[in-house]
Amino acid sequence: MYRRQFLCCLAALASVPQVAISRELKPYGGPQITRVVLHKSRRRLYLLSGETVVKDYKVGLGSAPAGPKRFEGDGKTPEGSYIIDRRNPNSSFHLSIGISYPNTQDQEFAAAHGKRAGGDIFIHGRARQNKGKGRDWTAGCIAVKDRHIEQIYMMVQLGTQIDIYP
Repeated sequence: MYRRQFLCCLAALASVPQVAISRELKPYGGPQITRVVLHKSRRRLYLLSGETVVKDYKVGLGSAPAGPKRFEGDGKTPEGSYIIDRRNPNSSFHLSIGISYPNTQDQEFAAAHGKRAGGDIFIHGRARQNKGKGRDWTAGCIAVKDRHIEQIYMMVQLGTQIDIYP
């Protein structure tokens, strides 16, 4: 059985306790973020409240960013509509919020080709050890600066829709 053991987006436990991270995070008191939009070709992540862009960020993508993620280990960032479905304050990538990839269609497509769809797709920070790796270095995740994931982590709630466009 094929297993990719070192996906960059695995939310492995870091040695930093949650209490230490919580002290650094600033509470968010602005408008509720109702949708997250990623335009892969622009390398931009937008946080929206209704139709208004509240904040946007420059991002890094998977190591093979063109096209949708189809299979585990393909280095691509997914395309489509998903949900923010988990949070990890102890991420190896500073902080992370999870994306509900793969959905049923993603799983069926991969299975029809005799492969696995993969998973563990997150929006996460770079963490110090990943600085200098270039623009697109993840295994399919969306990477932002550590200070930006701190903002995103506080602004985006579980259940928020994320739409990822080519």
